[in-house]
Amino acid sequence: MSDDFRVVAEFYASRGGRVAARLLRRQLADLWPDLGRLNVLGLGHAQPFLSLWQQDAALCIAAETRLPADTQHLASATCIVDEQELPFPDLSFDRILLSHALETSASAPRLLRMVWRVLKDDGRLMLMVANRRGLWAHRESTPFGQGAPWSRGQVDRLLAQSLFRIERSSGALWMPPADIRPVLRLGRFTERTGARLAPQLSGVLLIEAVKDVYAAMPTARRAVRRTLVQAA
Repeated sequence: MSDDFRVVAEFYASRGGRVAARLLRRQLADLWPDLGRLNVLGLGHAQPFLSLWQQDAALCIAAETRLPADTQHLASATCIVDEQELPFPDLSFDRILLSHALETSASAPRLLRMVWRVLKDDGRLMLMVANRRGLWAHRESTPFGQGAPWSRGQVDRLLAQSLFRIERSSGALWMPPADIRPVLRLGRFTERTGARLAPQLSGVLLIEAVKDVYAAMPTARRAVRRTLVQAA
């Protein structure tokens, strides 16, 4: 497997990774509780989270942007894609989850242009991004320590430039990135306490956005009125 894919796969197979995935799924379930009969795309590495919606969604695809040396570690409903040229028709998906993608993207603006193209006009995008302020961004043995983490301000500016409008945001993973049983047992308590006392220090930013369709519409050309003035 490629180094990036190995880190992601080994992390989510570990005890700490399973706990982190469970905490993240709980947050995602609160934000997107019912995606019945919708088309859902997980882009980046979203396999640990798509189980939330696979049973009810009309279509649920995991599009892996990291290239493994073999495919035995991929789930059955997974395809490998080039993030700069997504192989899906325009306006294909009602919901897109971007997970472990923005941090390692060769061109984040290009990636979001592709997302804009395949997302329906009334669809919703969920960004799961490593928080620059959080502890997880500094742990290279986890997917959140790969690539470049983001601050909330950076994500806000990127989305605005890419013609998306933020609808709501939250965080997750206040639990320290330590695969130690006593720490993992306190996961839910740590999440509640961290969200209340230090919301800016979450390990992960969860940001939901929609297309800013009006920003994408060209303004009408103003008619120019010419006035002829007779020379004296």
